[in-house]
Amino acid sequence: MHHEGTIIRPPAEADSILLQVTLGCTHNKCTFCGAYKDKRFAIKPWEIVAQDLEFAARYCQRQRRLFLCDGDALSIPHAHLVKILIAIREKLPWASRVGAYANARGLKRKPLDELRELRSLGLRFVYLGLESGDDATLDAVCKKESAASIVAQGRKVREAGLTLAVTVLLGLAGAEGSQRHAAATGAALTAMDPDYAAALSLMLIPGTPLHDDWQAGRFHLLDPLQTLAELRTLLFCTELSKGQFFANHASNYLPLKARLPRDKAVTLALIDKALAGKVALKPEWLRGL
Repeated sequence: MHHEGTIIRPPAEADSILLQVTLGCTHNKCTFCGAYKDKRFAIKPWEIVAQDLEFAARYCQRQRRLFLCDGDALSIPHAHLVKILIAIREKLPWASRVGAYANARGLKRKPLDELRELRSLGLRFVYLGLESGDDATLDAVCKKESAASIVAQGRKVREAGLTLAVTVLLGLAGAEGSQRHAAATGAALTAMDPDYAAALSLMLIPGTPLHDDWQAGRFHLLDPLQTLAELRTLLFCTELSKGQFFANHASNYLPLKARLPRDKAVTLALIDKALAGKVALKPEWLRGL
């Protein structure tokens, strides 16, 4: 497979065929993110994608899922994306689910009927980074989209019949804005009502602007208990009609998995026990991106 630079994929796609159809991210300016600093955004030539599909057809017959890399595959022009999905269906008929990252700016350019066509051709999972429901926090980290805009695009994804997985980032507003960020993010998740919501904990990456701000004393990172308190507020303010809420990423201090609304009360109680020191937290050396 022709993989260029660092390949990033969601934890749920660990066993997927990783088909790189774009390089990098169309935005690539979020101050907390160091994922694609080694490349500029580009759409990979069809000839290379076709070669990778031939490789996968020969050597990836045990893998039932496929993920379109890199960070913003849905920004590909519609006709070209249709061509890719048709080729996946023809070359890899056993691949029952195709997933991709998306951002609000790219989704704005995808009318509802185009998203529905992509679903009919095999696209099933869309991963969308909300990060925060608080516009002040989004502005501070150069997300360049409002919470309302991201929510609207997420709702469109669901209306198209696609499974929506949304990520949010604990600690992104620092100590000063922690509770504001948590409550607004819960409200945004409620408005979007995704199938899956995943809360990761901020880990600062050397070389990123936010890491520089932390070193200079301009940004104050949450400690473990402050992170837990933020997680509690976030979950308390999140109402999903029928979705799963995860905080089991390697970055999290207290691994959680809850089906909402069923498990909300018991999960809040578990967080309260951890805040009271009755449940052990993951040590710092075991955390990772």
